[in-house]
Amino acid sequence: MNQPICRDLRSGVTMAVKIYNKLVRDKIPEIIEADGKTCKTEILSDEEYLKMLDAKLDEELAEYHKNQNIEELADLMEVIYAAVEARGYSVDELEKVRVKKVEERGGFGEKVLLREVEQ
Repeated sequence: MNQPICRDLRSGVTMAVKIYNKLVRDKIPEIIEADGKTCKTEILSDEEYLKMLDAKLDEELAEYHKNQNIEELADLMEVIYAAVEARGYSVDELEKVRVKKVEERGGFGEKVLLREVEQ
């Protein structure tokens, strides 16, 4: 993938710029700057934030499918928690709904695969 090139007109220094346009964890800009790089960020509106959370969920799920490790599961949970709160719920409410569904419909621990249902 070709990266855009920027040239500082004062110093003449040329540097690659990588465009992301994605939602990142709160401390990522600090981490980038601590590494001696600069970044541009913006604070999203509530509507934009919800759209970017949905995109982030897709991204993290794809990363989990690729790597299937606990770090990706933790990332998925973090995005889910953020989506829960952004939509006006609490993590406690989410857990109550989850437990109720387990009580009423079960979990996935028994590894049941539904093959077909006769009408």
